[in-house]
Amino acid sequence: MAETPSKMIPLGTKAPDFSLPDTISGKTYSLNDVKGDKATIIIFICNHCPYVIHVIEGIVSVPLDYVEKDISFIAISSNDVISHPQDSPENMKNFAERYGFTFPYFYDSSQDIARAYSAACTPDFFIFDGELSLKYRGQMDDSRPGNNIPVTGKNLRDALDNILKGDPVDPVQKPSIGCNIKWKY
Repeated sequence: MAETPSKMIPLGTKAPDFSLPDTISGKTYSLNDVKGDKATIIIFICNHCPYVIHVIEGIVSVPLDYVEKDISFIAISSNDVISHPQDSPENMKNFAERYGFTFPYFYDSSQDIARAYSAACTPDFFIFDGELSLKYRGQMDDSRPGNNIPVTGKNLRDALDNILKGDPVDPVQKPSIGCNIKWKY
């Protein structure tokens, strides 16, 4: 597995709008339909990446602590399903059900949304405030497959807690590391 880091786009970047199908509900939503009043986390993931599998329990548990606080969580898969059929919308729905997603899992078949966000890897995390201004991008925490560091979601939790308190988010942020997005060629 090739390690690919986040691109670390500039803080303050406005969240690009989208209209994507949610593989869980079968409905199409725009960003404005699903954004949170206080913050929105957008996570680019896929079903097969060992880095995603390693942190999936954290990806599922962190939202449970923040859902009552007007924070939305959104997962998006942009992988090419021709080269990686395990990431198909049907398999995305199965994956979401298996892990108990409480948030939408969108399929970006054109890969335009991944490009708009400069997503590079899975998982790739972006936190926007209530005005959809980027406050955090990078890793969930220091845990990686094989490094024996527990998955805590510390970096995400710290950023979210600061947003909720009205405090600045530490601008020193570490990139996420994961598998590259499987681009169409």
